[in-house]
Amino acid sequence: QTNSRSNLRDTYLSCGSRQTKLHTTHHHESPHKTMSESSSNQWCTIESDPGVFTSLIEKFGVQNAEFAELWSLDDESLANLGPKVFGLIFLFKWTRNETSTGTCLSMEDIPSDLFFAKQVTTNACATQAILSILLNVEQKSDGDNSGGLVLGSTLEGFKNFTGSFPPDLRGEAIGASEEIRTAHNSFAKNDSFLAEQKQRKAEEDDDVFHFVAYVPYKDGHVYELDGLRTGPIRVGAYEGAHAWLPVARTAIQERIEKYAASEIKFNLMGVIQDKRIELNDKLKMLAEAGLEDEIADVKAQIMAEEEKRKQWKLENERRRHNYLPFIIQLLKEVAKSGKLEDMSKKASDRANELKRKAEERKAMLAKKQCS
Repeated sequence: QTNSRSNLRDTYLSCGSRQTKLHTTHHHESPHKTMSESSSNQWCTIESDPGVFTSLIEKFGVQNAEFAELWSLDDESLANLGPKVFGLIFLFKWTRNETSTGTCLSMEDIPSDLFFAKQVTTNACATQAILSILLNVEQKSDGDNSGGLVLGSTLEGFKNFTGSFPPDLRGEAIGASEEIRTAHNSFAKNDSFLAEQKQRKAEEDDDVFHFVAYVPYKDGHVYELDGLRTGPIRVGAYEGAHAWLPVARTAIQERIEKYAASEIKFNLMGVIQDKRIELNDKLKMLAEAGLEDEIADVKAQIMAEEEKRKQWKLENERRRHNYLPFIIQLLKEVAKSGKLEDMSKKASDRANELKRKAEERKAMLAKKQCS
């Protein structure tokens, strides 16, 4: 099992452009040349973050769900996800000779109501992985009080509309959906310089990352849904509501083990039930039993969840804020003080040193692989 937090800690996400820290997600360039390419330029890059993704699906109209980041694949970490886990999203380093441990299902073998879409839209990589989970959950109707996932009218309508589509047209429909694209682009950085940058295709020395989804399905199997594949992959069978997670874990571990021991650039998130639902249900039961000590503890947990939501909201507002005027004014003040030239030289030297070390590590890894 992957118990070390470091194996899933460093999340450098860049699907299709140069590696960027701070979870900036430049999505994998789709190999499919289709009519949606004209609209794909209108999709921004977004950060891979539980708060961002939770806010994104709520903009879709989804209720009773949130995202939780996993730092380990041990039993305790999986159990901490809660009673309802709708799916897992795994981010890994993609290579051109990428091979899967499973076999893609043919069109004839894909379950008729399993939602699988080909990736045809640049920069929609994360959103497509999210939709691959949401649209395969047995959702509840609006107003349902059982705590089950509610898709909402937007995604419910999209699912019904694309129900008879083949995977490539479903991918086209995602790229052409005004509602989905608008929700996605609401997380665009408010920076005129960045907005004017043209998309750059990944080069040979770029680190390229990609999202895949793992979902339990009502036929008793776990499926890997990767929009760059020709079809879904059936990774294993399970019995029982929670028994699917170990099956998905095995598939994820097999992916991780294909990389060198020094590779730690993985990220894993679970799409789970809103944690406040379980806590509020527990609070009601404790209140009926009159267990005051336990009530205080659960109330504290609910407050912590509310604070987490407030922090997510604050961070999302900061992501959208345009810091460029502040940065320009700061540089002007530093220049007035006469320190800009010296600081620029130190920054340049440090950047060159980091680049040199990165090239040395890359050469060492290449040498090990050859030997």
